[in-house]
Amino acid sequence: MIKVIFSTSYAPYFCHMITKEFIQKYNVPGPRYTSYPTVPFWKKNEFHSAEWLSELDQALERFPNSSIGIYIHLPYCESLCTFCGCHKRITKNHQVETPYIDTVLKEWELYQAHLPLGTQISELHFGGGTPTFFQATELVRLLRGIFKLDSIDPSTCDLSFEAHPGSTTEAHLKSLYVFGFRRVSFGIQDYDHTVQKAIHRIQSFHEIQQVHHLAKSIGYRSINHDLVYGLPHQSLIGFEQTIDYTIQLKPERIALYGYAHVPWMKGTGQRGYDEKDLPQDSEKRALYEMACEKLLANGYLAIGMDHFALPTDALALAFSEKSLHRNFMGYTTKSTQFLLGLGMSAISDCWTGFAQNDKTVESYQERIRNGELAVFRGHLLNELELEIRTYILDLMCHFETTFQETSTFKETHDFILTKLQPLIQDDLIVVQGKSVRVTELGYPFVRNICMAFDLDLHQYQGEKPLFSATI
Repeated sequence: MIKVIFSTSYAPYFCHMITKEFIQKYNVPGPRYTSYPTVPFWKKNEFHSAEWLSELDQALERFPNSSIGIYIHLPYCESLCTFCGCHKRITKNHQVETPYIDTVLKEWELYQAHLPLGTQISELHFGGGTPTFFQATELVRLLRGIFKLDSIDPSTCDLSFEAHPGSTTEAHLKSLYVFGFRRVSFGIQDYDHTVQKAIHRIQSFHEIQQVHHLAKSIGYRSINHDLVYGLPHQSLIGFEQTIDYTIQLKPERIALYGYAHVPWMKGTGQRGYDEKDLPQDSEKRALYEMACEKLLANGYLAIGMDHFALPTDALALAFSEKSLHRNFMGYTTKSTQFLLGLGMSAISDCWTGFAQNDKTVESYQERIRNGELAVFRGHLLNELELEIRTYILDLMCHFETTFQETSTFKETHDFILTKLQPLIQDDLIVVQGKSVRVTELGYPFVRNICMAFDLDLHQYQGEKPLFSATI
């Protein structure tokens, strides 16, 4: 494997060594690597559920006694946030809740027929959309259907949900806490009113402060705030105020995402502004540098890519213990080969294969009602892809990996090493034998480093970019 080493206490001084020309050189479209191969390069755009289930069955035999993770996509939102690139359905009609939950429970029954008796669920996450669009009673009904229990031991199963501060009620927080949830992620993005107006996400610091403190008073141990840099009309002064507000509330985790501007992608809803309204290149980078410096100075540790956590949080502990994992839910403290995605557009992973559900609610519900999984595309990994997947996963999670000694793909290794040469010359990595060490200068460019391993990207010759810019 290739070895990349990184210290969570890296000094922020290195940010100021990065020139405008350097940023422009590496500010290219690139994946965020929640999987490899990445979705645009999946080979099966007409993937049948029977084919996916066959691969899942074989993987369950290959990895016996494995626990599973569950991601449940709850796609409804009452209004459109124009920065969002997720699959969602905009409606104020809450009568959609019950039939959607019924469909997800039916989908779970279809999967249960293939899972060994006594399979343990190690983590479950509600994503969206807006999970708190649903009534608390509907969410608890869904959970009881999944677990057949009234509550779960949080020491054995990590339960978490994404929440819109404006729609998260005391009933949501209390009901899910009683069931066993101890983590909640609030979508903040930015506190600046001009930015909020542009992205159609108006919420005051006072409103967020109230729901944050309510969650803490109920007993949530790990609260995450999602922040986004590179949004329209964002300024250094305005975003610094956002970081200061965040530090004042002191959430255990912070996800500091770079805005992914991909308006050419179908269904993103990224409109109401254009490129001239967005911070560009070094301006966008300056937003991240400022936030990074302030967070590190206030006791946070840099975790993986775009994440920060207090030293006592489970995410920081997993990073230090090299048990951090990454999948379609992002970074997680639970490492398992199996992730079952339930709901419209959700993605499943059995390590040797991926499968994605239909992207429209109607098609998803119709297929599940007819007694079949709603899979519409996927990918089965060959031996080389599995090896490359391991390298990229190691880089994204632990910042270290090593070329396998027993690998039969030496020619591919040599090819990757040639792709790493420019990164070596720019002091982003150091290669020693079969190991590679990412320098402190190279840490912010981990996506670019992983791209050197991405064989699909090297072969892509399309005109349109498939991904957002890396910086």
